Amino acid sequence: MISIFFYAYSTTRSKPVYLVDFSCHQPTDSCKISSETFFNMAKGAQLYTEETIQFMTRILNRSGLGDDTYSPRCMLTSPPTPSMYEARHESELVIFGALNSLFKKTGIEPREVGIFIVNCSLFNPNPSLSSMIVNRYKLKTDVKTYNLSGMGCSAGAISVDLATNLLKANPNTYADKLPSPESTRSGWTEATRSRDKAVLKQNPVCAKLRTAGGAAVLLSNRSQDRFRSKYELTHLVRTHKGSSDKHYTCAEQKEDNKGIVGVALSKELTVVAGDTLKTNLTALGPLVLPLSEKLRFIIFMVKSKLFRLKVSPYVPNFKLCFKHFCIHAGGRALLDAVEKGLGLSEFDLEPSRMTLHRFGNTSSSSLWYELAYVEAKCRVKRGDRVWQLAFGSGFKCNSIVWRALRTIPANESLVGNPWGDSVHKYPVHVT
Repeated sequence: MISIFFYAYSTTRSKPVYLVDFSCHQPTDSCKISSETFFNMAKGAQLYTEETIQFMTRILNRSGLGDDTYSPRCMLTSPPTPSMYEARHESELVIFGALNSLFKKTGIEPREVGIFIVNCSLFNPNPSLSSMIVNRYKLKTDVKTYNLSGMGCSAGAISVDLATNLLKANPNTYADKLPSPESTRSGWTEATRSRDKAVLKQNPVCAKLRTAGGAAVLLSNRSQDRFRSKYELTHLVRTHKGSSDKHYTCAEQKEDNKGIVGVALSKELTVVAGDTLKTNLTALGPLVLPLSEKLRFIIFMVKSKLFRLKVSPYVPNFKLCFKHFCIHAGGRALLDAVEKGLGLSEFDLEPSRMTLHRFGNTSSSSLWYELAYVEAKCRVKRGDRVWQLAFGSGFKCNSIVWRALRTIPANESLVGNPWGDSVHKYPVHVT
């Protein structure tokens, strides 16, 4: 009878999902572009008016980016030469670079992976990017591929959620998710001619703000992979507030009054992000916060709602449940708002700020460059909980919580790590 009970329990309970390993793409030094180089190119190509250049200079000076970020080769010519061919070339470099590194680190052959999920918000070619992977690695005909587009910078968490559900239906296989590059050709070709500041704020060229980057992540729910995996997924909370027009339109790809397409950012973006984050934390908090923090929240609700007393807003202390914070490096203003709103320290935001400084905004893959930074600093210890927090157009806010299954040693932390040649220079002071 007891054996029947344990058999029934083992076959019905949800299997854990493990993060075996991940790899971030690092472009070559020839693709580095400083702010000075960019503006010299822009002036030489006569792409902007002097007023527009002054506006973008102010934006970049406050962006938190350094001079070692990367740009695709088509943006390094004067004038730039973006095209469908160049966009595909950029995607191939990033995707296959990250995948080859991941396969080398894990010893997994491409044909062993049964599920491939690729997300790229703006560049959506036909055949798809996921089909490009099938063709390159000559994968089996029954491989399951998915291509996500238009999901914004939070798509990485959505991919993890999709992969988790697919692994439940397809046990004993691997799922490879790729937060792929936001092809700068997609968002910048037309936007360079726009005079709409809402568009230019996001596109002072994607060659600087939205930089070339991507990551490959190998997930598994096979019990035998637990002992070699780095992390176990414990919680994933997704929030979508697209039913509100203000949230839906705060980050939008659209045409300006001259018919020029670009990504426009609303002035209310930070407010919208804060509101969406609050909703996400309301769902995440009860899952991760210790009992003491839950009791403080109950007391706050009783005072403010039942007795209608004027009390300071309750802000949970998430440092009691998370050791490492990987906040999407979407921009300096966003990181400032999250740091202040959650009462985090400069050390807590270090992975995000240094990723923004070194690699720029790499869209949904920024979470993985940040985790790579934490590993490169040898900070990950067994049992540590990592919080990845991503924001995306729509407007969405997604949280992923991982628990470290083992300590990441120094001799492993820098293997295939994009910070391997520069982590000793960080952290740096960002003015």
